[in-house]
Amino acid sequence: MAKEYQIAVIPGDGTGPEVVREGLKVVKAASEKTGFRYRTIHYDFGGDRYLKTGETLPDSALEELKGMDAIYLGAVGHPEVKTGILEQGLLLKLRFGLDQYINLRPVKLYPGVWTPLKDKGPEDIDFVVVRENTEGLYVGVGGFLKKGTGDEVAVQEMINTRKGVERCVRYAFEYARKRNKKRQVTLCDKANVLIFAHDLWRRTFKEVGEEYPDIKKDCALVDATCMWMVKNPEWFDVIVTCNMFGDIITDLGAMIQGGMGVAAGANINPQGVSMFEPIHGSAPKYTGKNVINPLAAICAAGMMLEHLGEEKGAKLVDEAITTLLSSGRIKDLSTKSGLKTYEIGDMVVRNMGGS
Repeated sequence: MAKEYQIAVIPGDGTGPEVVREGLKVVKAASEKTGFRYRTIHYDFGGDRYLKTGETLPDSALEELKGMDAIYLGAVGHPEVKTGILEQGLLLKLRFGLDQYINLRPVKLYPGVWTPLKDKGPEDIDFVVVRENTEGLYVGVGGFLKKGTGDEVAVQEMINTRKGVERCVRYAFEYARKRNKKRQVTLCDKANVLIFAHDLWRRTFKEVGEEYPDIKKDCALVDATCMWMVKNPEWFDVIVTCNMFGDIITDLGAMIQGGMGVAAGANINPQGVSMFEPIHGSAPKYTGKNVINPLAAICAAGMMLEHLGEEKGAKLVDEAITTLLSSGRIKDLSTKSGLKTYEIGDMVVRNMGGS
């Protein structure tokens, strides 16, 4: 009997439940067409639960999630919860607690989608950012001295370990080989200024790269990377970078692929449980209005299927999105599309497998 996947679903806050609903609709259609079996287990972690109970993510729940095959997340962010509480207590606790040491962000321009880059099309904008996800400045090492006074000092340290850097770099090389397009990995760093931390990155990149003679290699400073992403995005295939720089350049990537409405990402633990989510926030002012575009969440669902090994299902999802966006029926990827959230989900399903 085929395996039944256990998928933890965290709809989250704001419009998160609305886009997750459509993503699960597409997963259901893919399962019916390709034959895989799955079961969803829903969790109510997010702002509402925190306001009622003071809990973000109990340790017991984190242990339970380790037994899942994947986690599907909607969005986190509540207007009545102080900034940082949910981000630290839920998102980062999931990433760090489940050792999801890779943040994987495809930057792909679909046909029919507008990009702010003049004279660039889908053949030019198709690369992936591999971001280290559990080290760097996000570890939270540091503190305050004389806080609240005129002599206040704030220190936050960037932590990079050989193990953390090496496994991230190795993942990037393996992904470039699997992706099999330009077969190129670019290290994005700031080695001319961050001379200790990014010397470690450069040395590790060079040493690990010697094991991949079939993959082209180059290095680019983060400021130059930003310039070339705008001027010549076709130069890139796989970019590997540290936590902070990855956080920044992936938002730039979202804009050149047409906006947050179609940007999805994954938090990967290749040996454990991984989490898949749209890049956009919870957009609380649109909650319940059914106007949010669910394509980013649907793309994330496709990434989840690919990660689970359901290549046929993932391909069906990607082809359906491509067909729909190429048709011109969605004029705008924002809330101004004139379409309801569920209508876009239904349109994707109708385009799956030519049905």
